[in-house]
Amino acid sequence: MIVTRKFVSIVFALTLARGAAGQKPESREPPKEQEPPEEDVTSKEKEYLFNPLQAANEVKIGQFYMKRGSYKAAAMRFEEATKWDPGSAEAYYRLGEAREKLKDSKGSHAAYARFLELAPDDKNASAVRKKLGK
Repeated sequence: MIVTRKFVSIVFALTLARGAAGQKPESREPPKEQEPPEEDVTSKEKEYLFNPLQAANEVKIGQFYMKRGSYKAAAMRFEEATKWDPGSAEAYYRLGEAREKLKDSKGSHAAYARFLELAPDDKNASAVRKKLGK
């Protein structure tokens, strides 16, 4: 207890000495977070390498957005998936669905056409052919 009392008295004396010298005691404010510098999006294009795991993850997130009714966000995720894995028939099928919900007939037709190129024997192929036949 003696050491603790001595320590407290020393800290108290130092605080008083600072106050007497006209110095403000240190504030205990948390340090302010610095914002990261803005990136120049126009000069750096994202480089997509073949990554089927990332594509599958993007499709999964896109399906989540579809269930919530956020079709624009879903379409963006499905587009990302097609960039990570250009051979993903599911990504093109889902992209076609999302664009169809957004009333983007030209975009949905392009996505569905690519889907049929990649998976002509898929279980959804006949339904997609009917949609493209309209």
